Amino acid sequence: MPEICPTCGLPKDICACEEIAQEQQRIKVFSQRRTFGKKVTVVEGMDEGEVNLEEIASKLKKNLACGGTVKEGRIELQGDHESRVKEMLVNMGFSSDTIDLE
Repeated sequence: MPEICPTCGLPKDICACEEIAQEQQRIKVFSQRRTFGKKVTVVEGMDEGEVNLEEIASKLKKNLACGGTVKEGRIELQGDHESRVKEMLVNMGFSSDTIDLE
């Protein structure tokens, strides 16, 4: 017998909790200047308990060919990638309406 998700009550293989969580996130994507004029793209507003930030950061870093990290509940990517990050998050299942570029 398959495992049952405690949140939605569906079997784990068809559980929709993560997809629902992705649609309800309010995400901000913006760039900052750091020391020596380096640009960093910051993605914040994702709930760590509902989505796996490490996995999302890994996919973003791989597809953007840049370095980055997860700090204090936000993803920091080296370089200026605002518009491409939004496009990639939409492809991962996040709603385009809930992603704000600043």
